[in-house]
Amino acid sequence: MISKQSKIYVAGHAGMVGSACLDELKKSGYKNIIYKTSKELDLKNQNDVYDFVRDEKPTLIINAAAKVGGIVANDSYPYEFLFENLQIQNNLISSSHIFNIPRFIFLGSSCIYPKMSKQPIKENYLLSGSLEETNQWYAIAKISGVKLIESLNKQYKRNYISLMPTNLYGPNDNFDLNTSHVLAALIRKFHDAKINGYSKVTLWGTGSPYREFLHVSDLAKAIVFCFKNKLKENMYNVGSNSEISIFDLSILIKNIINFNGEIEWDKSKPDGTPRKLIDTKKLNNLGWKHKISLEKGIKTTYNWFKENYHKIIK
Repeated sequence: MISKQSKIYVAGHAGMVGSACLDELKKSGYKNIIYKTSKELDLKNQNDVYDFVRDEKPTLIINAAAKVGGIVANDSYPYEFLFENLQIQNNLISSSHIFNIPRFIFLGSSCIYPKMSKQPIKENYLLSGSLEETNQWYAIAKISGVKLIESLNKQYKRNYISLMPTNLYGPNDNFDLNTSHVLAALIRKFHDAKINGYSKVTLWGTGSPYREFLHVSDLAKAIVFCFKNKLKENMYNVGSNSEISIFDLSILIKNIINFNGEIEWDKSKPDGTPRKLIDTKKLNNLGWKHKISLEKGIKTTYNWFKENYHKIIK
């Protein structure tokens, strides 16, 4: 039982997902929340993580820490995306087991599913086909985390779960054009084009792939929902149950930002997975549903981006 007095550790609290978790936990009345900066605790260092978990003994650990990035970053740094994510999650999960931490929530990604998966993607479609080549390194790391959680539940009867969110966006997202995901990159590109008076914005691919997006605050609410309720499965998808083409997404963001120039598509660049809509019936049937519409979510994210532009663009 996670009471309002329970000690909760949020790993990766400074990132988009972790910071949203902190906000939602505080709004929900949880006050005994612990977190460390990367300088205070290197999650890639096994001894440091083990000592921290042994000494703090939280009731719940939320693993929102990961090395993340878009197509370019994943394809350019495969070793780092595989090895560093394995280090982080293995240290957190194994120390939780060794020191008998009651609850653990592992956050993965919908990129764990096959590139050409049947749609919408159910949890049991995992490992049913080949991965998207450009982000396979990150996906393999996350699949390993899912299976590590599943193995602990099977062998040791742990009450740990994995959540597989769809494409996330919101405040504290990464807007670096070299490492960001598509929605944040589009906001940055259209905003920069507008303030610099550019006549056009060049985007990757054809615009034809479809993507599903979830505001990070909705994910944070799903996390709280999951540890407040008794869940029987090892893994649950978390999404919005709606999808949009990258072409239509670009038009939506272009209009929200009020950029009056043209869009040019660089078809020499990869599109990535053609479609990726996840099936969230398992979690929906238990009572959780997303609340923030895509248009409203983009507007609030863009407002946050403008307010923090001087911090983001250094």
